[in-house]
Amino acid sequence: MLRDAPRASSSWRLPQPGPKILILLQVTLSVVVGKTLMILFPNAMKRYILKMGEKSRMNRNPKFSYENWGPTFFSFKYLQFVLKVKWKRLEDEAYEGHPAPNTPVVTLGGEVCHLLDFMKEVYEVT
Repeated sequence: MLRDAPRASSSWRLPQPGPKILILLQVTLSVVVGKTLMILFPNAMKRYILKMGEKSRMNRNPKFSYENWGPTFFSFKYLQFVLKVKWKRLEDEAYEGHPAPNTPVVTLGGEVCHLLDFMKEVYEVT
């Protein structure tokens, strides 16, 4: 996401806890509401989750039955995963006129490296 540069006088900034706390509250509220609805209206939530799965074509794979992955929605592990992803996205902001973030990537071999390092290796080989 490309944004205008912040108006800070120095080139570095300290991490701000504000956005992380807001994301924590939003995701926690979503998980609590979702879990409550799963307890109160299990059939309706099953239909809703299956409808969400249609968009990703997950329902068409016979190896993925709802009983295997449906109950994982709105669990504590789900909360942890969503928080990890959303918090990581906070660090990956790009500002016009400033260097882009050096985002971690995973190669096909399973090796974790940073995007800039990966691109340097690719261009050195070719």
